[in-house]
Amino acid sequence: MSGGTPAASSSLRTALSYCVRQVRAYDYHHYLCLLHLAPAVRKAAFTFRAFNIETARAMDVVSDPRTGLMRLLWWKEAVDKVFGNKLVEHPVAQALSSVIADHKVSKHWLKRSVEARINDANREEGTIPGTSAELERYAEDTQSTILYMTLQAGGIQSTVADHAASHIGKASGLLLLLKALPHHVNKQGTVHYIPASVAEECGLLITREGGRSEVRAGERLPDAVFKVASVAEAHLHKARELAPSVPKEAIPVLLPALPAQVLLDTLRRCEFNVFDPRLSRGVHGVSPLWYQLKLNWNAWRSRY
Repeated sequence: MSGGTPAASSSLRTALSYCVRQVRAYDYHHYLCLLHLAPAVRKAAFTFRAFNIETARAMDVVSDPRTGLMRLLWWKEAVDKVFGNKLVEHPVAQALSSVIADHKVSKHWLKRSVEARINDANREEGTIPGTSAELERYAEDTQSTILYMTLQAGGIQSTVADHAASHIGKASGLLLLLKALPHHVNKQGTVHYIPASVAEECGLLITREGGRSEVRAGERLPDAVFKVASVAEAHLHKARELAPSVPKEAIPVLLPALPAQVLLDTLRRCEFNVFDPRLSRGVHGVSPLWYQLKLNWNAWRSRY
């Protein structure tokens, strides 16, 4: 789909422009990271991020959870159609078709990503992850997969880079879930994304009738947030330990470690209180200018 008629080329440009706008509007911290990628892989990276936005927001933009689930199931079918070389009337799907035609990208990662969202949407209301490991798997399925596909699109075949991407995606996913906790507290004051094992350690786990466990947003919630954030920090540390063996061309793909670190540092300044308004200011709690300077400095020094 790289060439084609002028009308097809115009349609593709419109689709790619849509992807870029979506990433800039809903994932600005990663939008700035993608600007440091080589032009040959940038189109693919924006498309993968836009796909992630579509599936991540599916449940948030509807009032009825069943409608959100239907949107996710539609995206699962759309991936099959795109890889079956069938036209799907959605700009992100059209951009995906082009990327798949231009690069060797595994269908497995796209399916794994959307299936993780579907499984999360299918959770019985009030059901929470049992352990941090369960939450880490969700983070990898929804965040690390984006990095895996971007490495693939760039033709970067490196087990070390894949391992680093795994750790960075897990850290990013965990920290973004923590930042979003205020949006996942229901009217009864229970929280969705704190693992039961962590909540129990912090005295936040309660048992309702029927034996169902829930996490209460009590005064020790920052302790639970700290424990989950510590798991994320360990993943960032492991990713950076691998840096000396990561191919230089993979470093720009792994720059999302920087926004994860910025968010972790802001959480620490807020004493892991996810309701602190500083978390929602600027880019992960810091001024956009400072964030861009730090990102540019790391990119220039080939660090993540």
